[in-house]
Amino acid sequence: MHKSYDYVIVGAGSCGCVMANRLSSDSTVSVLLIESGPQDSSAMIAMPRGIGKLLAPGNPHVWDYQASRGKDLGNELWLKGRTLGGSSSVNGMVYVRGAPADYDGWEANGCSGWGWKDIGRQFVALEDHQLGAADWRGVGGPLKVSVHPSGDELCDAVIAAAAQLGTAKVADTNHVDAVKHGGFGYQPQTTWGGQRFSAAKAFLDPVRERLNLTVLTGTTVELIEFKAGRAVTLQLRDASGQSTVGIAREAVLCAGAIESPKLLQLSGVGPGDLLRSLDIKVVSDSPNVGRNLREHLYIAMQYRVTRGSFNHSFSGFGLLRSVLRYFVSKKGPMTHAAHEAGGFVKTRKGLDRPDAQIGVSLYSMLGDGNKVMIDKKPGLTLGGYFLHPESQGEIRIQSKDPSVAPLIDANYLSAEVDRTAGIALVRWFRKLAEQPSLKPFIVKELTPGPDAQTDEQILAALRHYGQTAFHVSGTCRMGDDQASVVDLHLRVRGVKGLRVVDTSVMPTLPSGNTNAPAMAVAMRAAELMTGKIEGATC
Repeated sequence: MHKSYDYVIVGAGSCGCVMANRLSSDSTVSVLLIESGPQDSSAMIAMPRGIGKLLAPGNPHVWDYQASRGKDLGNELWLKGRTLGGSSSVNGMVYVRGAPADYDGWEANGCSGWGWKDIGRQFVALEDHQLGAADWRGVGGPLKVSVHPSGDELCDAVIAAAAQLGTAKVADTNHVDAVKHGGFGYQPQTTWGGQRFSAAKAFLDPVRERLNLTVLTGTTVELIEFKAGRAVTLQLRDASGQSTVGIAREAVLCAGAIESPKLLQLSGVGPGDLLRSLDIKVVSDSPNVGRNLREHLYIAMQYRVTRGSFNHSFSGFGLLRSVLRYFVSKKGPMTHAAHEAGGFVKTRKGLDRPDAQIGVSLYSMLGDGNKVMIDKKPGLTLGGYFLHPESQGEIRIQSKDPSVAPLIDANYLSAEVDRTAGIALVRWFRKLAEQPSLKPFIVKELTPGPDAQTDEQILAALRHYGQTAFHVSGTCRMGDDQASVVDLHLRVRGVKGLRVVDTSVMPTLPSGNTNAPAMAVAMRAAELMTGKIEGATC
């Protein structure tokens, strides 16, 4: 007889760690947290710039997928976290909350209880912020948030250039006014004391000793079994083979916007025609499982610069010096997040709110596609994306075999508004580089290159150079309509005893990186499940 748990959480990423923390706070229930990947003990996870080693196909700490970029655009590599902490243990550590209007938009479109009133307070409860307490900013929460140190000459030049274009310099780019009207400054990040501060460190580590919480790593959930429409058993696989675990109350899928819809489809919850074509018994014909895929299309404008680049610190003897400095003092370039500075901007006149997020990275890369390396000459990357894409993609399984990766179609630039905004963003970057404070640093534009001048040429460059921002969301959309995959309590429609809590439930993308919003969504989900409206203390 297999063992049963009251709650079984599938995936120990950002959302899974939050759910394990919150659900196990009730000592009368048993909680099992299952993670496909290994422990998060690698030194490359703790070291912020270890992402250069982590984000590579075949690394045990990541899932790697080939995703279609869209019609005639070819494939690209998608990587997602596969370890305790999930993507928060392998990401660029950029801490961005999104705009109040994003969440109010969810509520206005039927997602009652998911507006800024309910999500904004989750961020306040979440944070232990270096900048201190303020309206809509928190201290004393489980997640440490720091800000990249000010005073860098090249960063200051970019920040000043943004101000010369009309975007104010701000101390906190997550301030509600900055995301509402525009703001540029040094980057808030999930690091502390020179090291990564993941969701596992924030939510899981403080409660690992709870007697009612069991954590399994190196264990993949291959199938959900149903009886009379209720999720009752999970089929597992680890190094020793297959096993099962029982679900006494509920299973909570926190496997991410790729693996959660995949597991639902494999288990018979998804588009009926697709499942029948693969000889999978249809438990619930839910056509939108895997649809509504949303992703930010990131474009990197790279420049040769006269000075201020850290390229020399990330290769050869410079890299050795940087690594030694990190291990000796937890300082230097290896402590940097993906962006040293950034913010939210309006790329065109007449917009009612910022339409693009910008990240300033003091390095540049050579190569294309899956093979890249640090540029040997000084370079700067000004990257960004349109915040509110309307292009929608899809994820669907290709086989009933759980080991077969799903088909992923990002369908970038299929919506006209995405194309228009992408062109405007490239033109905004070029204006930025021409501003008096930044122009003396710029030698030339490297990518996409000065030959792309007309709208058609810039659009072609976007199609060539644009790539995933690692923000995939929306594939198990929540809503109050019967076509939504989950209801407003994130319960899977058509079955019982099953919820989804991860970025796949987001109806649309928030304005920016998705890691902090994922944790806020999980905190709200825990409130709805437990009935406890409480702070974020562990």
